[in-house]
Amino acid sequence: MIRAYYSALIPAFLRASTEEIMGALSLSNDYALIQTQRDAWAAQIEILRTALTGHEGSIYFEYSIPRMGRRIDVVLLIGPVIFVLEFKVGEKAHTLYAFDQVFDYALDLKNFHETSHEQFIAPILVATEAAELPISLSITPGNDKLLFPVKTNKEQLGEALDKILKFVGEGRVDVSEWEAGRYCPTPTIIEAAMALYNNHSVVDITRSDAGATNLKLTSTTISEVINLSRERAYKSICLVTGVPGAGKTLVGLDVATKHSEAEDDLYSVYLSGNGPLVKILCEALARDQVSRGKIRGNRVRIGEARSSVKAFVQNVHHFRDECLQDESMAPIEHVAIFDEAQRAWNVEQTSSFMRRKKNHPNFNQSEPEFLISCMDRHEEWAAIVCLVGGGQEINTGEAGIGEWISSITRSFPDWHVYVSSRLTDSEYQAGEALKQLESHANVTYLDELHLGVSMRSFRAEDVSLLVKQLLDLEIDAAKRTYEKVKARYPIVITRDIGKAKAWLKRHARGSERYGIVVSSQAERLKPHAIDVKSPMDPVNWFLNEKDDVRSSYFLEDVATEFHVQGLELDWTCVTWDADFRHTKNGWSHHSFRGNGWNRINKDERKQYLKNAYRVLLTRARQGMVLVVPNGDLEDTTRSPQYYDGTFNYLKEIGFVEI
Repeated sequence: MIRAYYSALIPAFLRASTEEIMGALSLSNDYALIQTQRDAWAAQIEILRTALTGHEGSIYFEYSIPRMGRRIDVVLLIGPVIFVLEFKVGEKAHTLYAFDQVFDYALDLKNFHETSHEQFIAPILVATEAAELPISLSITPGNDKLLFPVKTNKEQLGEALDKILKFVGEGRVDVSEWEAGRYCPTPTIIEAAMALYNNHSVVDITRSDAGATNLKLTSTTISEVINLSRERAYKSICLVTGVPGAGKTLVGLDVATKHSEAEDDLYSVYLSGNGPLVKILCEALARDQVSRGKIRGNRVRIGEARSSVKAFVQNVHHFRDECLQDESMAPIEHVAIFDEAQRAWNVEQTSSFMRRKKNHPNFNQSEPEFLISCMDRHEEWAAIVCLVGGGQEINTGEAGIGEWISSITRSFPDWHVYVSSRLTDSEYQAGEALKQLESHANVTYLDELHLGVSMRSFRAEDVSLLVKQLLDLEIDAAKRTYEKVKARYPIVITRDIGKAKAWLKRHARGSERYGIVVSSQAERLKPHAIDVKSPMDPVNWFLNEKDDVRSSYFLEDVATEFHVQGLELDWTCVTWDADFRHTKNGWSHHSFRGNGWNRINKDERKQYLKNAYRVLLTRARQGMVLVVPNGDLEDTTRSPQYYDGTFNYLKEIGFVEI
């Protein structure tokens, strides 16, 4: 695949005229070429003519980074080093944003470009008019041959190249092998949504190993069910399962983006009852549209961008409310994708809400049954895709996937049902409902509707298994799994939140996002400046930059399971309170009321609390630190015995104390 607008051996580049190079760049550019871009290219060419004199190797202008939907200004292969250059033409300062930008490009190659994994990578930020700075060189904490970004001006670039080559030593990157390397990205859900919304396919932005093949296969299978439903004029529902981080949301977004034109009779909508996820995705997509508009010289107002995005990603409750207004009219969409379908409300919760908030005193349907009835209004055909997480129900009234099945068998006998063959697994709690399907006329079980490989952590796909074993008290199995995980995915424990914060900052590189996550029941962390009742805005927390006190980077506001479900960070600090404590008899479940802890006795609420910690422990893509406070002998609500058992249990699994 040709990833660069222009590439050549360095001697050939030095011999070519500026006009030749500019012509090649212009022909490869997909967008209207604005004058500022033309001027920037011309300046870069002249600077590089001087800096590269006497060097052998290869040069690549505008090198594509698929996961990020961006392009590196210039990549150089010289000797044993891959140089990543970001130019800020005319700038007098090296901004933090630009520093992280070039760092991120280098990290992207290091992590996701197959033939860059084992190479030295040196990011360089060139603010052309900046004052001269001393060139200091060091390897980043990951100890994976990635250098900290070097800051230069236009005159220093040649010196920086020479010093880096001397620092690294002998060797050579094989150019043909490097160019042939596969790009195997693992995007965050926010990055994936932006890429899909900008017409990339799920194949473009995901790994190409067995896990990603499964992802492509699942997406293709769903599309085939949708097309078959239309061709044969029947209504269908797909129940798609997956381990945490396997890419269920990614599959849903992929299907939705394939059919985003309202005039298309396959028009789809992505729906989620996860309010924070919907808000974050919508705002991320809108901000991205504004940013891309600036790059292309096409100004987009943030309000316009937000309006256009809302048609693509919607809160399921808004969809429900619109269907309530006219109970005879079918929705405009023929295809509805319900993410985290297991969290839809049962009949009691839905009826109570409708009575109190919507003035429907006699409403007697569960949320799944009503949502299916809305799509059933279509005369000829319709399709529903339910994306189902196991062990993800975390709130009162969440019905689980069983209610979708019960609704179909009870009220919609003509619908065709396509079921993941793994829905029988215990964590989906669908056993009783699945028995009802045995008498249903049209049921097909498909292996392709299960996503079995976690894509969230590109460093260790067994993290979700480790968390399951940890929570299920399978300590020997957890020890074995951790032995497989620990080399690439660090997990450490501490009693000191200050040490945890320092650990996060030390490990995160570039704009890798980190933050503190806690259980919504963790009400006795206030002495550590953690107040779960203090309001925080998940949009600011997940999307704002390092200089914003509201962002996760500041490690002041914390997110709970309700804020982070369906999303991820690169590094997390999971701070453990006495609500979920390990004892000699297993887990003990508690909620804080008034001035003390009350034991939770209802099995349903126990499961919600366990699932909350499952969510918290599976958010990090690259590693995490677990904080279990010491407690305080003078505070009866924070007795050390509430915490020591949990800490000792985690230590027994093998997590290293810092």
